[in-house]
Amino acid sequence: MCRSTSSFLFGKEKARCEGAMATLGFQTPRSGRSRMGASENIVSRIRHGQITGRGMSRGTQIPEALLQERDKRARWVGIPVLLQKLYKSSHPNSDLSQIHGVVKELSSLLSMEAMTFVTEDRKNTQELASPNTYTFDLFGGVDLLVDILMRPTLTAQKKKPSMSDDLVKDCLSVLYNCCICTEGVTKSLASRNDFVLYLFTLMTNKKTFLQTATLIEDILGVKKEMIQLEDIADLPSLVQSFDQQQLANFCRILSITISEPDLGNDDKHTLLVKNTQQKNMSPSRAEVNQVALLNIPGFIERLCKLATRKVSEATGASNFLQELEDWYAWLDNALVLDALMQMTTEEHSSTESSDESTLATSPLRHRLPQSMKIVHEIMYKVEVLYVLCVLLMGRQRTQVHKMLAEFRLIPGLNNLFDKLIWRKQTSNRVLHGQNQNCDCSPEISFKIQFLRLLQSFSDHHENKYLLLNSQELNELSAICQKADIPEVEALANTDRSLVCDGKKGLLTRLLGVMKKEPPDSSFRFWQARAVESFLRGATSYADQIFLLKRGLLEHILFCIIDSGCKSRDVLQSYFDLLGELMKFNIDAFKRFNKYVNTEEKFQIFLNQINSSLVDSNMLVRCIVLSLDRFESQTDDVKVVEVLSECCLLSYMSHVENRLSLLFRLINIINVQTLTQENVSCLNTSLVVLMLARRRGKLSFYLNALREKEYSERYPGCLLNNFHQLLRFWQRHYLNKDKDSTCLENSSCIPFSYWKETVSVLLSPDQTSPCAISSYIDEVYMDLDTDFLED
Repeated sequence: MCRSTSSFLFGKEKARCEGAMATLGFQTPRSGRSRMGASENIVSRIRHGQITGRGMSRGTQIPEALLQERDKRARWVGIPVLLQKLYKSSHPNSDLSQIHGVVKELSSLLSMEAMTFVTEDRKNTQELASPNTYTFDLFGGVDLLVDILMRPTLTAQKKKPSMSDDLVKDCLSVLYNCCICTEGVTKSLASRNDFVLYLFTLMTNKKTFLQTATLIEDILGVKKEMIQLEDIADLPSLVQSFDQQQLANFCRILSITISEPDLGNDDKHTLLVKNTQQKNMSPSRAEVNQVALLNIPGFIERLCKLATRKVSEATGASNFLQELEDWYAWLDNALVLDALMQMTTEEHSSTESSDESTLATSPLRHRLPQSMKIVHEIMYKVEVLYVLCVLLMGRQRTQVHKMLAEFRLIPGLNNLFDKLIWRKQTSNRVLHGQNQNCDCSPEISFKIQFLRLLQSFSDHHENKYLLLNSQELNELSAICQKADIPEVEALANTDRSLVCDGKKGLLTRLLGVMKKEPPDSSFRFWQARAVESFLRGATSYADQIFLLKRGLLEHILFCIIDSGCKSRDVLQSYFDLLGELMKFNIDAFKRFNKYVNTEEKFQIFLNQINSSLVDSNMLVRCIVLSLDRFESQTDDVKVVEVLSECCLLSYMSHVENRLSLLFRLINIINVQTLTQENVSCLNTSLVVLMLARRRGKLSFYLNALREKEYSERYPGCLLNNFHQLLRFWQRHYLNKDKDSTCLENSSCIPFSYWKETVSVLLSPDQTSPCAISSYIDEVYMDLDTDFLED
């Protein structure tokens, strides 16, 4: 049932007239006289309007006497009558100051309903009724307030009608209350692009900023088509007019406008589908919005200051958990916390401060616990870090990286690490953020967002060394000197004026908390990802030794073997990190063998690998690549010693074990199920076969796969599947420079050899001993099927 008054109450069909009368609690006369003269009156007016074309167009045109008569029975609490007064007092030439009393009265009727809604147990929200907001919307109140707010843009008069800040705030609050209580209002407002864009102009007024920002955030969250930031009138001036607190709040809005729409689970959106969708696509709206932000002078610099500004740790910090417990009910909605914080700042100067110390010392009418100020700051830092993280992963990554380094984001975060980012006190209470399905407190969200930012900052980028301090950079140089190897170019070129300050760099601090994390902590996944990103790219012996000296390998093995960890996500992240840490590093394999010093431990380790090859295949790739390199370095006594003693290298040296892994890797994927998560299984399979080709054993491996097919009684299935996978590989990688570079760096195998090996395997020459087609009997051959046909 549509809730707009014009369609709900006054349709052109008789049935809709009768529906309207039923809403009012009267029966349409079918024969004879109505039981009540009023109903006959209203029906006559509706039918007369249908005939003449000049019928009622809004609920407030219903006679006041009729509304009042029905009011008590329907429990409308006078809302329709108040809307009549509001409509009559808000015509184009009226003095809008006269309507504020009516708006305030309406606001008082709706606000408690909204407060009840946001503070109720979420499990019961479906059972909550919102009769007042529903009635307000039913009788056209939402549309009327939109018209009143936009009145200055709709008049041709030179002198625009003036609206007091308090009136604007109350109108916005009423609309927000309707959005959170009455289904469909938010989507209705989102469909009015003119209104959405107009709301941004209201943000220039500091007194109405909070209410405007909160309503915009709610609307954009349901808007079907992402708004274009370039359509906002004078966006640079708008953003530059914000103080730091407003800019932090504005980031909540920006996070919606610069993020690509969530496509859902990767399992439901395969690479095949994504590749098809991405063909000939112009930049998305999110990407265009990212560029618009980067074009605003000083924008990134201000975000860096916001992300790294300090928060006063004055009184009350020791009672953090108790205070958070006491205030929890009020924190479930960001608007409530913002309003509380606004009360604390109303009476002191609006002069912008670099930190929150003024809040702790100024004589305020309403004092909040110190922990609330900290949580408030954390909630905004989450949004700021999110915006920076999205920009770091976008097309303008190089430009963003340069600015983040220049504005000393990493040293600033390092200075916040112990007192704010990884505080000892962490709430166990669940606080909802933008995503109501996310059971994350502000502090948990902040830590995860911080780790995601580190991952994006370090990933395949030379600026990763900014995570260290000068002393740690010297340590890397010393490692290179001792090993008689040259420093990597990125290390030599690092600007030491931009690295971390203090006794420890950010990476070292992260390792410290990582080793202390409880076994069942969800942070383990993000911590491992952040550290792994530091190692990604071309393998650096010095980087690996730096981390090995800090006990990282032993910590990873403890988590995999001894901690009892059951989380597949956490185990995958530790397998990937272990692979990057050990790759081509003979010292790492020696330390591995020292930790895994019993057959029982080794079997637990193998069982973890074999229980999910999708999760562990990157580690398998590392072991295979490392074994291949070590076997070519038999003139090194240390290498020979480790080769003879290491249980892991010994296991992988047996060809039957490599073949078993290869068979399983190919068998668990196909073109239709390939995702960003499992495509690495295909690349690991290729690594095994490329190394076999180098040693002239490719035909032996292909024949072994053929024999395996027959022994498993499904001849042709495995090799046909692998053939199609390699055809997809060609289409997927040959036009993606970044992906091909990653493959080359991670394997130390030139990408030309990757392409050449795939071409050899896909050769149509059935006499070639290295072509897959040579090993499929003609009766089982199915190589012509186009996997893109479906």
